[in-house]
Amino acid sequence: MESRFITTQILVILAVLSYGQKNYFYQNEEGAIKGYDPVAYFKKGTPLKGKQEYAYEWKEAKWMFTSEENLKAFRKNPEKYAPQYGGYCSYAVAKGYTAKIDPTSWKIIEGKLYLSYNKSIQKNWENYLDKYINEANENWPSVLEAN
Repeated sequence: MESRFITTQILVILAVLSYGQKNYFYQNEEGAIKGYDPVAYFKKGTPLKGKQEYAYEWKEAKWMFTSEENLKAFRKNPEKYAPQYGGYCSYAVAKGYTAKIDPTSWKIIEGKLYLSYNKSIQKNWENYLDKYINEANENWPSVLEAN
């Protein structure tokens, strides 16, 4: 009887802690990266809008792709293609909060995709890459709980 009570208490605590917590991956109604194909950044060197027929769910986010080939590449190795910091703005995460992104404000550094709020923020972020990446690495994923 006592163990059932403790189990119920733990479940209630977990439910309270997870209430209002942000999704690990930033997404809007179109999906992660606002419906853009994460593989296209690496293979085409440009952001391309994905297609509904190549949608895939991974880690509670909907991912869109431009082709079956890109979908297969992602399914084989999603960590390789998924954006850093859950696809939230890299600058914002470095500063201790989360912000939406513009899929056309991006950069690949050492094989990792980083997204920014807009081109102006991206330019500022690029001026201090090492500093901001180190700060964001320290803040991620705890910023999800802080906001």
